[in-house]
Amino acid sequence: MTTTTAEDQIRDTVAKNDVVLFMKGTKAMPQCGFSSRVAGVLNFMGVEYADVNVLADAEIRQGIKDFSDWPTIPQLYVKGEFVGGCDIVTEMTLSGELDQLFEAKGVTYDKAAADKIREANA
Repeated sequence: MTTTTAEDQIRDTVAKNDVVLFMKGTKAMPQCGFSSRVAGVLNFMGVEYADVNVLADAEIRQGIKDFSDWPTIPQLYVKGEFVGGCDIVTEMTLSGELDQLFEAKGVTYDKAAADKIREANA
């Protein structure tokens, strides 16, 4: 019988999904403000993504920090690449870098919604 480690589960999830958000809670019910902000951006922009509730599994919660060498949650992955946490995703959204990343990686999103976020925060 093989034991799957948290790292194996994380690697598998990141590999199988174009966009993954490791967060506290779920995209429907975030459990912290930072997770809520990133999920809100992705939801508003119409991005399809997998959400992983780190509160449901202590090994995943610690494992994702080790996996990315990043101390905080939420953590966003696009096409297997670690993008960042709440502050980075917020900055990238406002600068248009997140749009560019989605375009470069072939991830579908609502450009008009992204523009609305920038207008509201200008």
